[in-house]
Amino acid sequence: MESLTRAEEQVMLALWGIGKGFAKDILEALPKPKRGGAKPAITTVSTIVRILEQKGFVGHESFGRAHRYYPLVSHQEYRSRTVDRVVHDHFGGSAQGLLSHFIQREDISTSELDELLKLIKQRKQD
Repeated sequence: MESLTRAEEQVMLALWGIGKGFAKDILEALPKPKRGGAKPAITTVSTIVRILEQKGFVGHESFGRAHRYYPLVSHQEYRSRTVDRVVHDHFGGSAQGLLSHFIQREDISTSELDELLKLIKQRKQD
């Protein structure tokens, strides 16, 4: 599965959120930009959606000249493959390396560490 640019990910997040939609629906579902920025133009969204179609992430239904788009790849599938790629590329394929990275961060709370420990214990029991 190909990697997505930040703009492509934003469009996919919007599309995953709405399920199906025309370019204008996707544009409306995009988050408001920070610091007074503007949302992209509808033509930009349309271009990104066409690129996502070429990459195999999006399909469409035709209604005359209009297209209603829908995801071909689930958010969960994309997330799993992205994490797998990060673990492989940055942690030598070691999930322990990834987990150690997060545990060593100073901004992780004790409650988050407790939740991670619960997940590990639960996984061990399964």
